Amino acid sequence: MFKFCNLYSGSSGNCSFIETDKTKILIDCGVSFKRIKEGLESIGEDIHDLDAILITHEHSDHIKGLGVLSKNVDIPIYANKKTLDEIEKKYFISTTKPFKTNDTFEIKDIKVHPFAIPHDAADPVGFTIDYKNTKISIATDIGHVENKLYKNLNESSFVLLESNYEPDMLKSSSYPYSLKHRILGPEGHLSNEDASQVIKSLVNNGLNNIMLGHLSKENNFPELAYQTTVNELIENNVDIGKLQLSVADRDKVNRVIEIK
Repeated sequence: MFKFCNLYSGSSGNCSFIETDKTKILIDCGVSFKRIKEGLESIGEDIHDLDAILITHEHSDHIKGLGVLSKNVDIPIYANKKTLDEIEKKYFISTTKPFKTNDTFEIKDIKVHPFAIPHDAADPVGFTIDYKNTKISIATDIGHVENKLYKNLNESSFVLLESNYEPDMLKSSSYPYSLKHRILGPEGHLSNEDASQVIKSLVNNGLNNIMLGHLSKENNFPELAYQTTVNELIENNVDIGKLQLSVADRDKVNRVIEIK
């Protein structure tokens, strides 16, 4: 059985905890060491018991806590070479474990598959994690939807998927034009509408546990992201009563989810 807990999710910082019988890992480290430590403690976990931290890419909302964490706890940091090169320009990391994008590797009793995603970073990835024939997937910071995204996410029992912004809110926001252009661009972020389309396809292939994440604080809000997906599913005759659909909290630790 997997245990998954979204510790923090959003444009201001991302970090998720995953546990199996023998393995405990974090996906990203985008808030302070103090907040990560406190978040883990709130669900009964000790940061010193972590086996690894997997990094999707080098933007600050995914690596902000790495420098202080590495000074306090020697946990192997897994990332591809280009991402590690960018991280090491900012922080000293004591133990690194480079992987190759699209090559599966193992950590104790889990198999990790890092897959390429379209985002404006050095070599950004999402992750699928397999344990005893159960698969969960983490896919955020996606500029546009490609067929290979579906290929990687299909047959997942649980998916954390980006639902970053509502287009009209973004266009009328106080963001400078350059930032709006970046977010809306092919290497930016995934909108609520795009996320709902991805979920519709995955649900039709058997997915029944979805968490929307990486919401923009300024250009989205949880109820809107949730309702956009619900509306899309209802319009396509999906029985939403059979689904577990949630939205990741930005600033507080979510409940622990057990995934079988």
